[in-house]
Amino acid sequence: MRTFVTVAILVLISLETMAQGQIKIAKMKYDGGGDWYGNKTALPNLAQFCNQYMRTNLDTDDEVVEVGSPDLFLYPYVYLTGHGNVVFSQNDAQNLRNYLIAGGFLHIDDNYGLDQFIRLEMKKVFPELEFVELPFDHPIYHQQFKFPNGLPKIHEHDGKPAQGFGLIYEGRLVCFYSYESDLGNGWEDQIIYNDPQSKRQEALRMGANIISYAFTQ
Repeated sequence: MRTFVTVAILVLISLETMAQGQIKIAKMKYDGGGDWYGNKTALPNLAQFCNQYMRTNLDTDDEVVEVGSPDLFLYPYVYLTGHGNVVFSQNDAQNLRNYLIAGGFLHIDDNYGLDQFIRLEMKKVFPELEFVELPFDHPIYHQQFKFPNGLPKIHEHDGKPAQGFGLIYEGRLVCFYSYESDLGNGWEDQIIYNDPQSKRQEALRMGANIISYAFTQ
């Protein structure tokens, strides 16, 4: 198992390397049978939106990284989504914990049905932490785009309000959990879900805020 110092050095090296070219973001692959592979056009569209409206230099490829892989440290932002079961091995949980403590950022996006599984698995990563609902004045809602009422509701599902939760480690938000919002579906190509353009813009703007926050906190 890597020491904290080694992990921190790995993250610093990867960030320095990315600064010389395009920054890569990735979707997280996990075990358990859940559909980690969903929302295939989501991250490429979000990256393109950020590049256009925030002058970022994000790679628009649909990158995938396994939760237990050392390659996780190549990505300053990682996106996890799905509808079903999620299972982290002991190695997965330790690798993800090291990554987040060392400066990485995880965005969990409930694609409806993920909640009961992901909360249990994140307890393996941070047994000492609980998800807390972020207040509407949290900086993640007030980056380039303003969301005074918090997380936007993109898909109705069962009608519950959208909520944004976080895991906060030593004062830093290391994981943002968008619940009952389904941001990723709003990032997808319009032909896939035929969301109104206004909803797609809400989703993309909130996604851009998350990216901005993850890269500057």
